[in-house]
Amino acid sequence: MNDSNKTASFRIRRFLLLGLVISFAVLLSWRAVDLHVVQHDFLKYQGDSRHLRVVKVAAHRGNITDRDGEPLAVSTPVVSVWANPQELMAERKAVAKLARILNMRVDRINRLIARHGGREFAYIKRHINPDVADKIQQADLPGIYTQREYRRYYPAGEVASHLVGFTNIDDVGQEGVELAYDELLSGTPGSKRVIRAGRGQLVENVESISQMQPGEDLVLSIDRRLQYLAYRELKAAVKRNKARSGTVVLLDVKTGEVLAMVNQPSFNPNRRKRGGKSRYRNRAVTDVFEPGSTIKPFTIVAALESGQYKSNTRINTAPGQLRVGKNTVRDMHDYGMLDVSRVLTKSSNVGASKIALSLDADQMWSVFRRIGIGEHTGSTFPGEVTGVLPVYKRWRQFQQATLSFGYGMSVTALQLASAYSVLAADGVKRPVSLFKLDKAPEGEQVIRAGVARSVRAMLETVLGPEGTGRKARVEGYSVAGKTGTVHKSTAGGYAEDRYISLFAGMAPANNPRLVAVVMIDEPRGEDYYGGLVAAPVFSRLMSGALRLLDVPPDRLPVLETRRDGEAQHG
Repeated sequence: MNDSNKTASFRIRRFLLLGLVISFAVLLSWRAVDLHVVQHDFLKYQGDSRHLRVVKVAAHRGNITDRDGEPLAVSTPVVSVWANPQELMAERKAVAKLARILNMRVDRINRLIARHGGREFAYIKRHINPDVADKIQQADLPGIYTQREYRRYYPAGEVASHLVGFTNIDDVGQEGVELAYDELLSGTPGSKRVIRAGRGQLVENVESISQMQPGEDLVLSIDRRLQYLAYRELKAAVKRNKARSGTVVLLDVKTGEVLAMVNQPSFNPNRRKRGGKSRYRNRAVTDVFEPGSTIKPFTIVAALESGQYKSNTRINTAPGQLRVGKNTVRDMHDYGMLDVSRVLTKSSNVGASKIALSLDADQMWSVFRRIGIGEHTGSTFPGEVTGVLPVYKRWRQFQQATLSFGYGMSVTALQLASAYSVLAADGVKRPVSLFKLDKAPEGEQVIRAGVARSVRAMLETVLGPEGTGRKARVEGYSVAGKTGTVHKSTAGGYAEDRYISLFAGMAPANNPRLVAVVMIDEPRGEDYYGGLVAAPVFSRLMSGALRLLDVPPDRLPVLETRRDGEAQHG
């Protein structure tokens, strides 16, 4: 090959090589333009979707406290572990390591991953301690992530569980105040944009999208000291009397506030596995019972309002039974001639029936309705029932007689306490409140003040030497109240061996500050009478409550009075 041909061949190769280089440069330039201009938005989205994430900022649930600010429900920060199943499926070593840290079985984690295999999110374990979360983050496990949440904690445990209620694992109210005011307590979660590294670790907070709004705090009306006292006394009484269940309600007469509300059996809201659902219900507002003789004071109210009776009007209860149509009303004994006051002292069914049958049905019904029988108390508690008060137009004679001593109607413990607070407040009815009030509501005058005070004085005799409620006495204080022993209703009538033991009362009787109702359901011990089973609980509860609230004694013991007299004459 001559020199000219060699030169031509070299030029061709040089141009080809130069053309390839230029073409490659042009291609690269075009690709750069394509990536930075044409596909910029698409690629930015794809990059952000892998590294820039929007995460939820959990809202802090509002606290629930007692009237003095003592915590009843608080939220504590916890960490939950979740996984991207699509990333984790191929990482066997990561699964084994995660199982060791969380103290879980490997096969359980694998089942969770397999169950959510088509998704990018699956919880592995909720609400772990922060130190365990730190170990997971330090382990740098692919496909494993953590997020901050809150767990509800109840410092009072089972003492206030029926009233406060509880939340589920997602912090949503399930029972009690937690359920009734869930929207107010839960607040509004926020969100923020963050940058995550290749394995999901949080690198940087980019921006806040929406601010988290914490839930509102709630201040309940209960006094935690009185709640503990009521819980202790009720639990001991239910155990001592081998009872099926029990309820205690304590009200502030001046305001209508609930100072204590407890039930047995109870449950611990801090445990996820709490037991049967029947333990969750607040029996004080959801369970009804026939009030028995505790309703007799209001039959006497109707009698006094009618103008036909005074406290000393005499009624012949002999021979201890009364025939009403085909049925018979009986007393435990033949009490003979009783005045209206001693009808309450002796708890005479015959005396109450004779009084009731001498009145118009609408007179009795009106009193029962005015004190709140058959109506909501105004507590706003979820599941509160109204009880039953039959319409007076349908009453027959025997029904009117039995209603006078509390059979044929039904009430809740809270209703009964609210009714007694009307007597305690000189006939003024105030709505029941589960929340602390800044000032007492005015209320409504539903019974004449003089009538209320007169009946209250009669109820003091129930705790006297001849009364059925002697064991409800409180040393240093005057007490007015009424016992009740109710045969439980069954499908075939009234059971002869199943009872409800009741005591409802107030103290100090001269100027009542507190009203309490004690209900013991089906005591199976040696005693079942309200005066022997429920009255002692009332005595211990009221004694402690009056002293904790610094209510001054209004009736000094006889021994101290005598000593004072001797000193004056000496």
